[in-house]
Amino acid sequence: MATNKSVKRPTVAIAGANGFVGRALLDRLLRDYRVIGLTRDGERSEIAVAEGALDLEWRRADLFSLPEIENGLRGVEYAFYLVHSMMPSARLTQGKFQDMDVILADNFARAARKAGVKQIIYLGGLIPEDADELCGYLHSRFEVEQTLRSYEVPVTALRTGLVVGANSSSFCVIPQLIRSLPVMICPSWMSSKTHPIALQDVVELLVACIGRKKVYGQSLNVGGPDTLTYNEMILEAARIMGKKCRLYPVPLSIPTISSLWITSVTGISHKLVRPLVGSLTHSLVAGRRWLQEETEISGLTFEQSARIALEEKRTRRKKANAYSCISNVRSVQRLMLPEGRSAAWTGKNYVQWLSHNLRPFIKVEEVGGRLHFLLFGIKKPLLELTYSAERSTEEHILYYITGGLLAHDDNILRRGRLEFREVLNGQYVMVAIHEFIPRLPWFLYRMTQALAHLWVMHRYGRYLRRKAERSNVKKEARVKG
Repeated sequence: MATNKSVKRPTVAIAGANGFVGRALLDRLLRDYRVIGLTRDGERSEIAVAEGALDLEWRRADLFSLPEIENGLRGVEYAFYLVHSMMPSARLTQGKFQDMDVILADNFARAARKAGVKQIIYLGGLIPEDADELCGYLHSRFEVEQTLRSYEVPVTALRTGLVVGANSSSFCVIPQLIRSLPVMICPSWMSSKTHPIALQDVVELLVACIGRKKVYGQSLNVGGPDTLTYNEMILEAARIMGKKCRLYPVPLSIPTISSLWITSVTGISHKLVRPLVGSLTHSLVAGRRWLQEETEISGLTFEQSARIALEEKRTRRKKANAYSCISNVRSVQRLMLPEGRSAAWTGKNYVQWLSHNLRPFIKVEEVGGRLHFLLFGIKKPLLELTYSAERSTEEHILYYITGGLLAHDDNILRRGRLEFREVLNGQYVMVAIHEFIPRLPWFLYRMTQALAHLWVMHRYGRYLRRKAERSNVKKEARVKG
């Protein structure tokens, strides 16, 4: 790739540019590309711009907001997707991280199609071929792949095992355990095979995928030259660190207890440890690694990559990834979508179902494109939602939260919203609340309105599931008839 400043460089965007892979990738891309870093944090953008990096632009893009990510991908030719949602994105987060991941990927893929992006390059996880059922983390990675492929933009998925780097949450568990526990009892999941790969090699392989049409539509397994168990990685890392470490295997595998125990010992967030432990209940070994053969990136050994990561950890100033607590709510529920129905149908049906099932206490009225949720005996609505015609389609319905007794006035500024979105080729509909700021004090909101919303969504989800089952029974009867 030419680096002459007179030659127009291709424009590449990174979603997840502030993550440990994203930062390393950004530095590497700046040699040959114009880079756009997508960030939810406006302050980080200003700091990065002030540093004066050539051919680097930061754009604010909360991936839960489709308009923001559409703006973030404007003018982009190639886009990297290095995102997961295991850490909370609001002061109160209701819903599974797997469902959050699907919404983020769906927004990104929709925006990429609209922006005319030529290729999405996704960093996912190895998928065991012999597993009957994947753990939540690996299944989520696979669903993200499927979701990104749903909107016509060619997708290249790079599937890795444990990435060895100074700020890798998966790798950092190992030195923390070694420092805290010179003697460890090791459950059977720690004997599962895994395929560690150096951060430097992951970055080079990601760059090698840009514009390589042979990898369009492909899922590529990558890994380092060593296949090791977690026990073996611990012993090797202990040797590098000059620490004595004894391991005593036991024939038990209780991932939930193991993840809680690791969190208590290391202080690493349980939201990060739990999926790591869950993934290690499978053997995660990369199969044929033809991209590495073709690019001649065989990779660093575990010893080499661990030495680099540990040395970097010692010499660099530790930067805490502090999560700023903000006063909003995000709630996501995945519901079964009956065959032949759409998100638009679900939005209308939900209003009818609420009015029928919560009467006489709650009723919903539609007034000039606005939904008023009314409590019996009170004239002013509890919530007011305004339909967004310009942002809605048959497969995606959007309402903005524009008022009501239970909504803070700042919802209008923060764009609080309710959406109904089809995902995974119409199998499910996501019903999601984003950026909602309650008027009630937080302790009271958690005990009342938050619990009431979950109860309502559980009941409505059960109603849709029964409707889908009845539809399937009728379909089978027609086929037999």
